[in-house]
Amino acid sequence: MEPIVVSLIKTGDLIWNEGSPIDLTDLTECSVYLLREIRNLLIVPLVRIVVVVCLVMTVLILVEKLFVGAVALAVKIWRLKPERRYKWQPIAPDEEEGSAAYPMVLVQIPMYNEREVYKLSIGAACGLKWPSDRVIIQVLDDSTDPEVKSLVDLECQKWKSEGVNIRYEVRGNRKGYKAGALKEGMKHEYVQECEYIAMFDADFQPESNFLLRTIPFLMHNPEIALVQARWKFVNADECLMTRLQEMSLDYHFKIEQEAGSSCFAFFGFNGTAGVWRIKAITDAGGWKDRTTVEDMDLAVRAGLRGWKFVYIGDLKVKSELPSTFKAFRYQQHRWSCGPANLFKKMAVEIIQSKKVSIWKKLHILYDFFFVGKIVAHTLTFIYYCVLIPVSVFFPEVEIPLWGVAYVPTIITLCKSVGTPSSFHLVILWILFENVMSLHRTKAALTGLLDAGRVNEWVVTEKLGEAQKTKPATTREADLTKNLLVDTHEQTNPCILKPKKQQTRFWHRFYYSELSVGTFMLLCGCYDVVYAKEGYFIYLFLQGLAFLVTGFGCMGTHLPDS
Repeated sequence: MEPIVVSLIKTGDLIWNEGSPIDLTDLTECSVYLLREIRNLLIVPLVRIVVVVCLVMTVLILVEKLFVGAVALAVKIWRLKPERRYKWQPIAPDEEEGSAAYPMVLVQIPMYNEREVYKLSIGAACGLKWPSDRVIIQVLDDSTDPEVKSLVDLECQKWKSEGVNIRYEVRGNRKGYKAGALKEGMKHEYVQECEYIAMFDADFQPESNFLLRTIPFLMHNPEIALVQARWKFVNADECLMTRLQEMSLDYHFKIEQEAGSSCFAFFGFNGTAGVWRIKAITDAGGWKDRTTVEDMDLAVRAGLRGWKFVYIGDLKVKSELPSTFKAFRYQQHRWSCGPANLFKKMAVEIIQSKKVSIWKKLHILYDFFFVGKIVAHTLTFIYYCVLIPVSVFFPEVEIPLWGVAYVPTIITLCKSVGTPSSFHLVILWILFENVMSLHRTKAALTGLLDAGRVNEWVVTEKLGEAQKTKPATTREADLTKNLLVDTHEQTNPCILKPKKQQTRFWHRFYYSELSVGTFMLLCGCYDVVYAKEGYFIYLFLQGLAFLVTGFGCMGTHLPDS
């Protein structure tokens, strides 16, 4: 029948003419033929091209994982700790100099409405072992809740009364968010006395010997700008979602940060649990708020100026993982969108840099940004959540077994070594990572296109010990009430705290996850009934993972959230 249809198309006999009705049978056959030709001539070749691109990207990721894994393994086998690669000696107090043998250190704690954790971070910072006259604790409070500001101020006053040199600093707006607060904090006169800055987010609790372990690297090695410690999670066992987060972050610290520090003396600053040389911050141009990853921005600029970074894997700082899925989504958007946006803004600058070797530039451009921040996110979603499901409808398109099974398995094994105790969760971890790739891909594209939510900054919600916190004493309540008026008059918040509204049960649903999950289940059913490609087991599992997440069944749930 196809020649007849083609003839009809060429002669135009199917066009409505002089009141003659269209032959619906011929029209249907013509439509089917056109769709078949579009499928064969356009869609199938396009899918094949996407398969090739995804396979190439998969190999790129495999090579990168094998490389950083081999470096981290070599460091562990030969015990190439930073103390062996750089000069390090404990600070020895001098009887004549006294505390002057210790350099002046500024400890910065930026916070924003951190009701649940402010006491933990301030208390840990004030408990650092260091001469009291050689350290300044600076609390940078951008809170918009007057009551929280009063509580933080009260806590600072309490430590100040105990002899701690602590400064409580506020500003009249949140311009630049965290970067703006850090930049403003460095303008105070007393900061000019300091040589180094230790930074801790509001939920971080450093051990008392933190400065004693990190500062000697900076004192004895003038080329080092940053010393970064590892994160340790106090709530990793709170729920399944925190366990899965721990697996991803342990790999990042134990493997990626270790490899970057050992091979190139460069890695992305994690924004907290690190100590900077103030001279290096100034040399790099200071804090900038052009992206939502001000920490990575500063690190890249400092790295291009020739400064070196040191990662100390056995120095751990306690912190908290986001335990609600909503908070985790916001965090992942910022962590994926910001680097992509920074890559777009700094790619030319990195290429033109003359103070670093070609290998270091290649590492920053290719390994750190392109593969680590762009390819890793987009490939995961496009390949595993779109291409493989769609391929069941195109039997002509063949995905080689090594590309769909062997290589992904090796990549998974390489990434799972960071947390051996959670190896039994590796399948659930991969399924959840694929779910999150949906948002990471959207965020990365938003950053590359510099559009939409590119500059969105939502502070990650922390719970601390909110469930265990006792009510304030009468004296604290009275002090808070008195301070509330003063603080409110001193600083007028630029963003009013929204009132909590009653949450409907359907507001817990995440419709993008539900849509992708439904799509994958339908593809799995088609594979069982028609295609018989053998992908249905994966499609059903991954589809269910999207649905479970979409129905809000991941993480903890707060009554008022």
